[in-house]
Amino acid sequence: MTVASAKKMTFEEFLQFDDGTDTLYELENGELIQMPFESELNRRIAMFLLIYFSKLGIPYYRLSMKTEIAVNSRMAGVRVPDLVVFSEELAIAMQEATRSLILMDMPPPLLVVEVVSQCVARVPRVEATDEPVRVSANQENRDYRYKRSEYAARGVAEYWIVDPIAQKVTVLEWVEGFYDERVYQGESAIASSIFANLQLTAAEVLQG
Repeated sequence: MTVASAKKMTFEEFLQFDDGTDTLYELENGELIQMPFESELNRRIAMFLLIYFSKLGIPYYRLSMKTEIAVNSRMAGVRVPDLVVFSEELAIAMQEATRSLILMDMPPPLLVVEVVSQCVARVPRVEATDEPVRVSANQENRDYRYKRSEYAARGVAEYWIVDPIAQKVTVLEWVEGFYDERVYQGESAIASSIFANLQLTAAEVLQG
């Protein structure tokens, strides 16, 4: 973990932040979090799911990769999941957006997918800003704990955690403000409350 400054960043400051690189950042409790490099396996898993959901009949404009989501946290919060499935209402709300960012006053996504990364951190460019910049050091903890509560508070209907390290897919279903959890491994068929025609096993997802 590397901290460049004790100062916290507001949501508005995050929207204006540009360090001149293509580095992806999340905003966690007012701190910039540098996202780790994606492995080829993680990229393939995200692409596999994107294509699979498209084949299920979800139109292209409701599928998105690396769309930012504003979330509730102790201070300002923004997450960048690997894959998002929009509702029709959200897709309409996003039509005129100049940035692929789901704001707090927009409808929540139907599905958010996070693929757990083996944390290969980017080198912090602390000279580029006085804002706090942290390296994502414990991605598993972040995906399983922090994002779980944030996405639940945001009202995301389903949150999938695809974990190629632990070889499991965790499906969290939003029920009255909290997530019910189901874990799938191997040839277990994944059940979904929002995709009635889903025919997918954990093994198929994890192989990328």
